[in-house]
Amino acid sequence: MMASLRLPNLSLALRLALREMRGGLSGFYIFLACIALGTAAIAGVNSLSQAITGSIASQGQALLAGDIRFELNNRLANTEEKSFLDGSGDVSLSSGLRSMARLPDGSNQALVELKAVDAAYPLYGAVESVPQAPLSSLLSAENGTYGALAAPLLLDRLGVKPGDTLLIGNARVRISGTLVREPDALSDGFGFAPRLMVSQQALAASGLVQTGSLVEHAYKVRLSDPTGVPAVRAQAEQQFPQAGWSIRSSQNAAPSLTANITRFSQFLTLVGLTALIVGGVGVANAVRAYLDAKRGVIAAFKCLGAPGALVSTIYLIQILLIAMIGIVIGLVVGAIIPLVAARFLADILPISTDLRLYPSALGLAALFGLLTALAFACLPLGRARSVPATALFRNQDFDRNRWPTWPYLAAAGLSLAVLAALAIFTAYDRLISLVFLGAIAFSFVVLRGVSVLVAALARRSPRVSSPALRLAIGNIHRPGALTPSVVLSLGLGLALLVTLALIDGNLRRELTGNLPEQAPNFFFVDIQGSEIEGFRALLNTALPAGKVIEVPMLRGRILAFNGEDVAKREVAPAGRWVLRGDRGITYATNLPENSRLVEGAWWPDGYSGEPLVSFSEQEARELDLKVGDTVTVNVLGRNITARISNFRTVEWESLSINFVMVFSPNTFAGAPHAWLATVIDPSATEAQEAAALRQITNTYPTITSVRVKDALDIVNGLLGQLATAIRAAAGVALVASVLVLSGALAAGNRARIHDAVVLKTLGATRATLIRAFCYEYAILGLSTAIFALLAGGVAAWFVVARIMTLPSSFLPDVAVLTIVIALVMTVGIGLAGTWRVLGQKAAPVLRDL
Repeated sequence: MMASLRLPNLSLALRLALREMRGGLSGFYIFLACIALGTAAIAGVNSLSQAITGSIASQGQALLAGDIRFELNNRLANTEEKSFLDGSGDVSLSSGLRSMARLPDGSNQALVELKAVDAAYPLYGAVESVPQAPLSSLLSAENGTYGALAAPLLLDRLGVKPGDTLLIGNARVRISGTLVREPDALSDGFGFAPRLMVSQQALAASGLVQTGSLVEHAYKVRLSDPTGVPAVRAQAEQQFPQAGWSIRSSQNAAPSLTANITRFSQFLTLVGLTALIVGGVGVANAVRAYLDAKRGVIAAFKCLGAPGALVSTIYLIQILLIAMIGIVIGLVVGAIIPLVAARFLADILPISTDLRLYPSALGLAALFGLLTALAFACLPLGRARSVPATALFRNQDFDRNRWPTWPYLAAAGLSLAVLAALAIFTAYDRLISLVFLGAIAFSFVVLRGVSVLVAALARRSPRVSSPALRLAIGNIHRPGALTPSVVLSLGLGLALLVTLALIDGNLRRELTGNLPEQAPNFFFVDIQGSEIEGFRALLNTALPAGKVIEVPMLRGRILAFNGEDVAKREVAPAGRWVLRGDRGITYATNLPENSRLVEGAWWPDGYSGEPLVSFSEQEARELDLKVGDTVTVNVLGRNITARISNFRTVEWESLSINFVMVFSPNTFAGAPHAWLATVIDPSATEAQEAAALRQITNTYPTITSVRVKDALDIVNGLLGQLATAIRAAAGVALVASVLVLSGALAAGNRARIHDAVVLKTLGATRATLIRAFCYEYAILGLSTAIFALLAGGVAAWFVVARIMTLPSSFLPDVAVLTIVIALVMTVGIGLAGTWRVLGQKAAPVLRDL
């Protein structure tokens, strides 16, 4: 019986809803724009992320240049290991290290990412070069000079061209061509210098590979049956538990890139979700304005006996149908975004330029959009349902301060809860998502409080003589004022913009201002024990005012904590970098000068007990370690277990010599190693630095020199590109704020028309009304900007000071720019929205009052 009653009502509601929609979408354009914008952002970001990660997975063999890769640091595979690899399939060896390429006359030099390959390289994919020729011929040797392929950037830096000669260590190489693309570049990881590709014979002749040299040897294997990768991996781990090699398969060819893309897509998804939630306010305003315009229709329905539930169902159907139109528009735009982005990213990332759809990304975005529309439409629908027909016929507006009945509150709450749960459980880092959504919810509460405070201050403000200003102040606190809508519309977008601008500004200041002043001028790597005395003397002569710091340098990979394999350990995302690949390690008798002991005790001089290690406090907390735990590290093919003796602070931002792990000297007694050195001389000129670099490079060609300012320029460039992407994402939220502001003004236009007509009838001029509106919008914009500065400043301080552990300060130029944006947006959009109001004829409006 109940079903038979409900179905006809639903059918009737659907027919009436569709019939009423024949008049078009007037009043819902802001609604459509808000839903479409947020949906497009989420769909586009996730589609692009899936396009890149999917391409990485599908091209895994080419990106890895093999089915499985075994990487060893600072040593080649021994006889047994090499025999195992050869028995597994076809093997190719490539070796990578940083070195100095210099002109034969010693006049110039540049840091390069040197890659030495054998005759079998690449097992999959192809090397692209200009001219295009077999790699064996391009890298072949003639009269003791070896062929080399150079990246275009290296040619520009050294002012050379194909056919010219360079010196690498003790070897002479001839640039036989320009390197355009290498198939396994992404799996090799990011480099701070241009690539120079040579043969293994050239590397051997260079003398760069010595005891303790920082060189990575990658053995890539092509199996006869690629599905046998898990078995080969398991066999390698079982037969050679102390090999210390890093094993990677073609299914996970570029794990760091994949993880970073996933993290960044999560951030952009959260920004898109912010835009969608901000747009939800616009949805609520649009629904309220639409229902306000339908007063007569709703009154007619109720007078003809339609129950409130039927009226609500009619307009809910309309809202959901219009929301679906906005979602479809957003999905179409989101589906096109990867195709557009591929045109710009195809040269650096393995992404297809063909149009492909990613159903899970589009479905997630559609669900976000639908839930947002439903959550923010429930309250206006509930208020409209509760208004009696007599009130509507008297042409009264909906009372926005009256809460709807509990079913509508429950529906809105449930929709928001599902929206939050969906955002959290689909995130890469659920904790970040939870904090982010909590901050958004808290911001809504605070912004509501700000609007109440602004209205209260306006209500209690002293009487002013200016009629326009007095009218503006009254408009801020009167019933139905725009204050809550404007503050909420602009608040989130501006706060997000301020946060990102302050983070970007502080990072740039550290990289281009404070850090270069206190950072070393140079890092020197791969200094052999036989060279350290002469190197020190030469550096003291070239930079006599410089402070030289030298430490022993080894490389090691963390294998276990307390005997537990780190691969099976749950680690917080912030600490995973410590376990990824090899880490630089050292030993020391005394506590490093840029560190401070925070827990435990340092070992005494002459200590000869069990191996001890000092761990960086922040990384230890992230790895859930405590003093007394054991750490097993593989160094030069040997597994060494040391007990954590203490935690110490590490000032990474100083760019001085720092290590996550510092061992007691007895741990590596007699172990071969190289040295790492820095020189700090703030007074050194560029000419002095260039002269010192030439002397070191020409005297000790196997020592690698890294000029810190050059590295900072590269990082600053990358940071600039990242900041551009972040600003674009923040711009989406700001655009949503503008749309919501426009919707809020449109929703209040009917009341504004009445006010303007009455005031003009009483003698107010158009100039007076324009000044009043300008004052009102300026006060609201300034109030919102002050909130954005406070909220954004606190958020930026937390990210920079607490998460990045860098000095953080408030940047006045950001404050001024934010205030200007807020005032221009509120006054400009406000006047544009109310200009039509000022031209209304009085008679038609007065007849409806």
